[in-house]
Amino acid sequence: MKFLFDFFPLILFFAVYKYGTGNEAAAVALAETWLGGMVSGGKIIASQAPIMLATVVGIIATVLQVGYLLVRRRKVDTMLWVSFFVIVVFGGATIYFHDETFIKWKPTMLYWIFAGALFVSQVFLKNNLMKKVMQEALPLPDEIWPRVGFQWMAFLFFLGALNLIMAFVVFKDNTGAWVNFKVFGMTAIFFLFSIGQAMLLVKHVPQEEA
Repeated sequence: MKFLFDFFPLILFFAVYKYGTGNEAAAVALAETWLGGMVSGGKIIASQAPIMLATVVGIIATVLQVGYLLVRRRKVDTMLWVSFFVIVVFGGATIYFHDETFIKWKPTMLYWIFAGALFVSQVFLKNNLMKKVMQEALPLPDEIWPRVGFQWMAFLFFLGALNLIMAFVVFKDNTGAWVNFKVFGMTAIFFLFSIGQAMLLVKHVPQEEA
């Protein structure tokens, strides 16, 4: 259930984009009706409609996530607040300027913000955020956590750079291919890294004496 909640905006983003690309006329009509007054110039061309509709739905889904937690008086994680801020800013710019460049930068900015937060917290504040997040599941010795923190910093920076390469070099003229990579490729890479690291770190977990 937590998995579906966390990936709710991404799932809707993908579904709406695929609907828009498969139903171009309907996508243009919806975009002009609901977004026409929000874009610079007020004109939306057919090729822009799917990504703009997907972006606005992604923003709404993230707002609903935050709103649901606030109404239920549950804690909104820092990661969700950052995601909310980034998608509102970059998604809003995509809609207003009807330019997909901004939403393509969104994953990179999100990963680099997290990497920067890990770096500042660990190096300057002497507070290992990865230890706070993972120590309950992996009670590692204190000397291992700095290494874990730097590994995650490097990985998140790599993911951000990889997104830019795929968005603006490999799939420069194919937004649909970039969307597929963003939803499936980057998600798979993230989970594979998480699982692989957990498998490597588990050997450092102190064994309880019999």
